[in-house]
Amino acid sequence: MDAITLEDLLAACSAGGSSLLTVRSELRPGAGDLAGVAPARYVDGSTPTYAYETRWDGNDAVTVVVLDSKGSSGNRVEAPVAQAIRDGHPVLSRVPRLTVTYQGQETLMDLDVPHRWADAHFRAGTIDGTPTTSDPRYRALRDATPANASALLHASPVGLVLGVWDSTRKARQARYRSALVGEVIGIVADQSAQPTPPRRGAARFDTIAPSVRLSGTDLERLVAQQASELSENNLKKIREDIRKAKGGPVSAAGIGLGSIPPSMTGLGFVACRRIVRHHVLSFAALRQIRFGLGVEGDAAARALLAALALNGLVRSNSELALRANCDLIEASPTVIEIDQRQGAVGQRRPPSIEEADDLLEQALVRAERHGVDWHGQTLDIVGDPAVAGGIADDAE
Repeated sequence: MDAITLEDLLAACSAGGSSLLTVRSELRPGAGDLAGVAPARYVDGSTPTYAYETRWDGNDAVTVVVLDSKGSSGNRVEAPVAQAIRDGHPVLSRVPRLTVTYQGQETLMDLDVPHRWADAHFRAGTIDGTPTTSDPRYRALRDATPANASALLHASPVGLVLGVWDSTRKARQARYRSALVGEVIGIVADQSAQPTPPRRGAARFDTIAPSVRLSGTDLERLVAQQASELSENNLKKIREDIRKAKGGPVSAAGIGLGSIPPSMTGLGFVACRRIVRHHVLSFAALRQIRFGLGVEGDAAARALLAALALNGLVRSNSELALRANCDLIEASPTVIEIDQRQGAVGQRRPPSIEEADDLLEQALVRAERHGVDWHGQTLDIVGDPAVAGGIADDAE
């Protein structure tokens, strides 16, 4: 079976080309069919739950549970690309990007933050001492349109691949849909009833001190020693417990001392009779974007974006790491299909990481002939100190 070629991408990114490329894998629990898996967790009001949906499987409507959502799937494509850039990868390090740095913290890229180039971490910062939103280079990104997205192509192309919405802007909000989307779903084993999230027991056993109850004075002293590292909500609860005790002993569980009795408050595992991971790269979506490079130049730029999407996807799919208790392995070879219009479909062999790198390099060389300039340029933003000072990771 043939591998994906640059000619495939160029043809698909030209008028009348393929609508999309699909990558599909059958997965199964690494521990075997008896193993349950931990789906992605959500909150319904204040109640933790899983996301169940109805899908069509052949001739049957089936209930599925979401193991990895569209948004999470996109993040998993970004993460290995960002790491390769940090590692100095010879091709991926040439991808243009925005960066933001808070004093004393690691520099983040548009591949790291939630809303890519439109993220608040960028908008709240400064460039050369000027507010980011007033800098002409950043304004060019916000003012770009699908009719000419050259500014984005040369500053933050990841948003053109995985989507971005400049949702807080008063007017002229940029919206670019995700050209690459994907998910992992499991067909629930029990199709007999409306599913409810199972519960699982959880506990904490402290071998040194099964129970620790301190005087309010002693607990306040221990809390004060680490107050700067405790969340505000936790601090508030501990001090409220001290106040309510009125001088009596108080549980030290709030600072992690003592056992926690077993309880059925945790979400349990779900049995799936089939697990599917699939991604779709929409050439039709990419063809809606132009870059002012002429017909052939625009097609070459789109092919470059498609090659970047595939590179991130190949790297992401090479690491089957979703979350604890959701360890999966491939159950069959990955299938890649390219729509050839009018009901025809062509198959391609899944590329290796090295082949995906070579494809990206070929696409970059072709795009450079038409004026595309990717040399690892960055738009560097200094994060506002007040934002860094307000960061808090509360348990809930």
